[in-house]
Amino acid sequence: MDVAYGDLTGSTADDIVVNVLSCEDAVGLGAYVYREQGGGYENVFKAEEPPVHAEIDCGALVVTRQVYTKDDRLSSPSGEDVITYRWSSGDRFTEEYRTHRTYDEAAGK
Repeated sequence: MDVAYGDLTGSTADDIVVNVLSCEDAVGLGAYVYREQGGGYENVFKAEEPPVHAEIDCGALVVTRQVYTKDDRLSSPSGEDVITYRWSSGDRFTEEYRTHRTYDEAAGK
């Protein structure tokens, strides 16, 4: 498990980002955000389609999902989707933008 604390929702208490990883190869199985509410914490975001990883970057929630094609090995994805979310006035995360990076292109191959 990987845990990070920071301000994502504007709450007075730090929000908590939890990444659940597989024990054997540290593949991200799920990413969750918890917000302080009424003396406890409530889940306000979840991404459960592995492999996935979430982090806090400049007050935004950044979720990275590795992308595989049919012939890719687990250790060699073809690329990744990076999705940036911001907390909205509707008390939920909304997608701000999305980027796809193909690893072959990124490596200049």
